[in-house]
Formats: sequence, structure tokens, C-alpha cells
Amino acid sequence: MNIYLVGGAVRDQLLGLPVKDRDWVVVGATPKALLALGFRQVGADFPVFLHPHTHEEYALARTERKQGHGYHGFTVYSAPDVTLEEDLKRRDLTVNAMARTEGGEIIDPFGGQQDLQNRLLRHVSEAFAEDPLRILRTARFAARFALQGFDVHPDTLQLMQAMTNAGEVGHLAPERVWQELQRALHETSPVTFFEVLHRCGALIELLPEFAAQPLRLQALHALQQVQQNLPDANTAQRIAALLLPLSSAQANNRATLLKAPKVCQELATLACTLRYSPGMNVTHSQNKLAEQLLETLNAADAWRRPERLQQALQLLRVTLPLQNGFDLPLQQIRLQQLAQSLQAAAGVQAKTLLAQGYRGPALGQAMTQCRLEAVHNVINKC
Repeated sequence: MNIYLVGGAVRDQLLGLPVKDRDWVVVGATPKALLALGFRQVGADFPVFLHPHTHEEYALARTERKQGHGYHGFTVYSAPDVTLEEDLKRRDLTVNAMARTEGGEIIDPFGGQQDLQNRLLRHVSEAFAEDPLRILRTARFAARFALQGFDVHPDTLQLMQAMTNAGEVGHLAPERVWQELQRALHETSPVTFFEVLHRCGALIELLPEFAAQPLRLQALHALQQVQQNLPDANTAQRIAALLLPLSSAQANNRATLLKAPKVCQELATLACTLRYSPGMNVTHSQNKLAEQLLETLNAADAWRRPERLQQALQLLRVTLPLQNGFDLPLQQIRLQQLAQSLQAAAGVQAKTLLAQGYRGPALGQAMTQCRLEAVHNVINKC
């Protein structure tokens, strides 16, 4: 039995990066042998075990053979006669197909170290084409290492294009697409993920709304602004930035089709709604403007969900310069007025009005009037 550190841990060690997770491959062993050592089996499709003390994953060396479309349909062979090189050959990229012995020796049968030096993401073998999820994974690694000068090898990009042209992307489950997209949104250069997908033709399959170059560039510019100016932005704000050039209906539909969590769907829809709101882009009289801002707050469910509106306003502030066709100074003022109106009008308490004797419909009318007066006061000060 021989045990090797494999994959991303080896890659990151060679790059001088912190190692977050360590994966191990075991050659020359059986499930029975590992169980006898106290390992706990967790893999259903192939033998993966948790170390009894570190709880890190140890997988028996294996080979895979494609039997169908998409990322399903693989038959797995795992036995003591599977070699380390055979196990590494099934991996996606050469930089992820290296191993390290307990003594520190690097085993690199496919040139991963040279590709690290050349800053290239290159597929290990033609078996790369058997799993379309690798298109997204490669784009995500490009997003992770873009600032270090990495790019996709031309041959790999060509292979990704051929896979896309063959319709392989269409076999990906939305849940798997969202999983990769969500992770990519938090990489060091999220824009690179979408640029790589565009270069291989997969972006139009996954986000057909961005087939038109102007919309695509606006979306990527907005995402770039969030990455630079709002580094702590959550996933909902990042996907909302990407979908910001769309109408609220389009944004909601795409977020839904992507199987994004409801909080992401809601924030994307709200941000797009605010962007195109008449109160944001049209000059009104003070009375009309106060009514419009209050209507916007009501429609945004601001009294029950103030944090969601605050996140949307935060997003719009950093992406304002990219919203072509609108009066930028006016929008800046409107965002400030809306944020201050939320704070001022939220101070109107039903219990105060109840103490004054308001009940039933009269209470609702009094709440609206008091909130409207609070918004008026904000407008007068801005």
C-alpha cells in the first residue's frame, strides 16, 4: 500500500499558496484493508474513505470510462492493480494531476510543473472531453489564477469549443452549473470565468441573454466594479451585478433557471427593478418624488426586509457609472435619497400611532402619511 498527496494541494504547494484541503490517493489497497485500519467509507460511487484522525479524504486509485452524456454515466474501476499514473491520467488539468510522496518527491507524469512555470491550464488527455463540467472547472481555475498570469492552453480551449459545439454543455444539470458559477463569483477574477466561457462558446449556452456584446460587456463591467469596490459582496450581490443589465423579469427568469437560491433571485430582481424605476431616472416635483420614493420602498418590502434593499442600494452605488443612458448625478442623488428615506421612514412606529388612538384603516393611512412626511423631509435636506 502506497499513499500520495494529490491534486490541488500539490499544485498550491508548488505555487507557494496556502493549502486549504488535502486529498490523498491510495495505491495497492482494498476497501477491506482501509476499513481494518479504522478508515470510514463515505463514497457511494467509488471507494472514498475518511482518515480516522484527520478526517481527510483518501480515495483508492481508480480509472473511469464514459458510458453516457454529461457528467453522469461513468463506470469506475478501482482495484489494487490500478497505478498512480492511471489515476492521475483521469484528472482534468495537468496542474491538478501531480502527486507527492511521503518523502516529498513530486510525481508528475503529464508535465504539470512545466505548465505551472508557463502559467498554462492544459488538459491531461482527450478524456477531458468526456465530462462537460470540466469546461466550467477550467474557466473557474482561470478565474482563480488570472492575476498570476495563467491562461487556458490553446489546445484545451479548442477542445472546450469542440465539446460545446457537440452540445455537451446542454447535458449539465442546472444545479451543477450553479455550483461552479457560485464558486467562480468568489474567485480573484470572476470576470475571467465568463470571458473563458465566451471564448469557447459555452457562455451563450449557459447565459443566452449575453449573446449580444453590449449586454455582455455591461454585465462583466458591473461584476468587475463589485469585485474591486465591494470585495466583501455576498453571492446574491455578485449574481445581481452580473444580471443588472437585464430587465427585472429577465433577471428573475435567468436566476430561477440557474437554480440560484431564492435570496439571489430576489436581490437580482430588486436591483434591476430599482435601476429602471421612474423615481431613479426622472426629475419630479417634490410631492411626486416623495410619493415615488415611498412607493419604491413599499414595493421593495423595505419595512420587513430593509437589509435586502440596503444590499441592492450598495450594489447600485458601485455600478452606477456603467448604467449607460441615465443621468448619473441624478441617480446618485436618488440612491442617497432612497437610503435616507428608508432610515427616516422606518422610524415611524405603529405603536406610537396606536397610542394616539388610530385603529383599523385609519392606522394604515396614518402610517403612510407619516412615512410620506419623513420622505419629504429627506428630499428637502438633499
